[in-house]
Amino acid sequence: MPDKQRVLEALRTVQDPELGKDLVSAGMIEEVEVVDGRVSFKLVLTTPACPLKSQLRDAALKAVEEIPGVQEVVVNLTSRVTAHRPDGSAASLPGVRNIVAVASGKGGVGKSTVAVNIAVALAECGASVGLLDADIYGPTIPVMMGVNERPRMMNGKIVPVLRHNVKLMSLGFLMNGSPVIWRGPLVSGAVKQMLTEVDWGELDYLVVDLPPGTGDAQLTLAQVVPLTGVVVVTTSQDVALKIATNAAAMFARMDVPILGIVENMSFFVCPDCGHRTDVFSHGGGERAAEKTGAPLLGRLPLEPQTVKDGDAGTPTVVSRPNSEQAEAFRALASALAARVSMLTPGRTPAGVGSGSADHNERSDA
Repeated sequence: MPDKQRVLEALRTVQDPELGKDLVSAGMIEEVEVVDGRVSFKLVLTTPACPLKSQLRDAALKAVEEIPGVQEVVVNLTSRVTAHRPDGSAASLPGVRNIVAVASGKGGVGKSTVAVNIAVALAECGASVGLLDADIYGPTIPVMMGVNERPRMMNGKIVPVLRHNVKLMSLGFLMNGSPVIWRGPLVSGAVKQMLTEVDWGELDYLVVDLPPGTGDAQLTLAQVVPLTGVVVVTTSQDVALKIATNAAAMFARMDVPILGIVENMSFFVCPDCGHRTDVFSHGGGERAAEKTGAPLLGRLPLEPQTVKDGDAGTPTVVSRPNSEQAEAFRALASALAARVSMLTPGRTPAGVGSGSADHNERSDA
């Protein structure tokens, strides 16, 4: 009859291609039980948004089924998001495991649209997600998420607004459409408040929509926010690419990992004839990725309906969940989550909540 050791040996033959380790060495196998030919074990993914969850589950199932004497295999699929943040950030945000900034070199490249849809897509997968609108001068998250209510206070903390299972905070909730005419120190203070005086609770990912540019405000914000990493959004236009690579260089100098490049408005597909047109140019995302040394996380097409979705206050992944655009955003969110999972464990600070979060998904026989 099979035993626990035989099961573990079989599972060592299954590799996670993103981590570059087998499932056992990567610590992804737990609670192995073998009773009268029936084998059960827990497969712990590094994120509920894992793009390879089905492949890993099927490969683990097949490897164990091939052991002589095994009559039944039950794979309990779950996930545990580990914290990856700079040292010293645990005290101010004890329950937030990963803080991911979405940045751009210039405005008008769709940075906020990307941030909103990434956050909602991660939440759809079962992750606990927050979205902080740190674009103080041009907050757009309230409009794009369809929220016009003011956050309430409880026990001396601001309670974030919940929409589409994402916890939200934005200065736009408080300003009632008035322009923000502040110097750098006031901007920094507002961001600190929205970080440390908001009851974020336990979060796997806090997505931060940063303002565009590389000036004093952006430098200060990057120093204030204890970032796990940053995603840089650009178009394929030469001017946008040049400024985007400058923005990436700024974060790299501040020892913030560049998680990847997103090429937005990459192409347009005619809804009538299906002809594809490269709106700005072709291959800009690859050039930016090569120059920054970061991967190209994805290309997003230019689609008028996506703009209408944002203006209507319903992100594309919610308003048109079966559309190609929604699938592109989900693929981007999965690629981002995978990149976070691959970060060096040394960036994980001690004492961040429980240090991990489990997300049980389902059992497969």
